Amino acid sequence: MRGAFAVVALAAVLGLASCDKGTSKSSSSSSAQLQIAVIPKGTTHVFWKSVHAGAERAGKELGVKIIWKGPLQENDRAQQISIVEQFVSQGVSAICVAPLDDTALVKPIQEAGAHKIPVVIFDSALKATPGVDYASFVATDNEKGGALAGQELARILGGKGKVVLLRYEEGSASTMEREKGFLDVMKQNPGIQMIVDNRYGGATVDMAQNAAMNMLDQIKQADGIFCSNESLTMGMLLAMRQAGIAGKIKFVGFDSSPKLIEALKAHELEALVAQNPTKIGYEAVKNAVAAIKGQTVPLRVDTGVQLITNENLNTPDIQKLLNPE
Repeated sequence: MRGAFAVVALAAVLGLASCDKGTSKSSSSSSAQLQIAVIPKGTTHVFWKSVHAGAERAGKELGVKIIWKGPLQENDRAQQISIVEQFVSQGVSAICVAPLDDTALVKPIQEAGAHKIPVVIFDSALKATPGVDYASFVATDNEKGGALAGQELARILGGKGKVVLLRYEEGSASTMEREKGFLDVMKQNPGIQMIVDNRYGGATVDMAQNAAMNMLDQIKQADGIFCSNESLTMGMLLAMRQAGIAGKIKFVGFDSSPKLIEALKAHELEALVAQNPTKIGYEAVKNAVAAIKGQTVPLRVDTGVQLITNENLNTPDIQKLLNPE
């Protein structure tokens, strides 16, 4: 009888060992999955939701886990820095980040590098060294996008008239580049007078709407308007509607969303400069995974920019941009 008990006990021990071995293997497999932290400037705009979709698509294709986390508003530099530091502390496999501030995020990104965590910068530039402080920069050619807006507005105005520019925020490299591209084109048109070029709309639609309402006197004098991102364009549009002048002043915006496309169709906007946010998210994650594996990645990836008007809105290229698979 004692021998029988011994056999049973031995079988039980072997069974437990087998279970432990299986559990250990499963745990090891799970922990081996790469974790890519993707940190946008904010989480509310349609643009960032499209970036998220692109990142998730790349994650599924490459078999990596995407951890999406960003500040609620696009003016919370301290929170974005804290999020970067949190992911460095957790030891994620790589970080993709759209810097809210091209200077304030330099130190946290360098700290990630010191911990051997590859970093891909996306959407907005950082005042650091590509290939040293970060692996790759994935973004629109923002200066070109601003120039496209300027060229279209100058064309619509026939090269003359009064123009208002509503800026975004200091430190946001992407929008500063768009504003520079736009103003460079305006300078090439001596018949155009910039009556406002130094006002800032802030990080939310409400802030932009309030800023626009506070400069209605200048806006009513204008023949043309340019805003350099989604929230500014929407905020300006709401202010113009409130003042009863929507559609009466030639208005070119930046970024696309369902509400802005409807405004374009209603001729409250003349044109929108559109990025490809889904591609931005996809390429950022793709380069991050390549960097983890020690593969060569391009220092700069230009994800393209297009001008959307009522004339080309229904063309296959624009519809594909607005409705990615």
